[in-house]
Amino acid sequence: MTLSAVIFDMDGVIFDTERLCRDSWRETAAKYGISDIDEVFPLCIGSAEWVTRELFRARYGEGFDYDSFRADAAALFNKAGENGGFPKKKGVTQLLTYLKGRGIKVGVASSTVTKRVRAELKDASLDGYFDVIVGGDCVKRSKPEPDIFLHCLSLLGTAKERAIIIEDSHNGVKAAAKAEIRCIMVPDLLPPTDETNALAYCTLPSLVEVKELLEAES
Repeated sequence: MTLSAVIFDMDGVIFDTERLCRDSWRETAAKYGISDIDEVFPLCIGSAEWVTRELFRARYGEGFDYDSFRADAAALFNKAGENGGFPKKKGVTQLLTYLKGRGIKVGVASSTVTKRVRAELKDASLDGYFDVIVGGDCVKRSKPEPDIFLHCLSLLGTAKERAIIIEDSHNGVKAAAKAEIRCIMVPDLLPPTDETNALAYCTLPSLVEVKELLEAES
């Protein structure tokens, strides 16, 4: 069936930001006396802020000052992106240009709050490629639940069978499967697992290969 829409996750798919985020968490964790942040960080990839908040409180206690931790980590993260914005993932501009040239609708469905998603895309001069931008604050349930993808798809006005999702996180791949939308996994920090390989339409090393696949299937 003809492809009509592609939905992108943002962090780790459009921007090479997950390493920057991990590093900011590590530095902040040292300040707060947290020694197991490398165990916690992967659990939060692809999740909305409120999910991360609950995870921190469950792990470190109700009295943990998550808001201060988040603010300090965000300050370090934002500083890393001050000079020219955040680095783009390999092949993203070429893929977006190809999709727009074919008249395929393009959306973003990110667990990051919508205001920040719009700002980061604008700073990178990528906002003009997207027909729909949906952040984690637009839905009640976070990935791995399917809500954000179903909401984005409804705004794009496209049938599930005509859409593809591009994700890097385990939670994102699970959410796409629950939404019953084909998903291409392009791993970033988290390697694919037997579960994600079974759930994903395919797993590819970069967006360059995604473009090649879509061209071959058109």
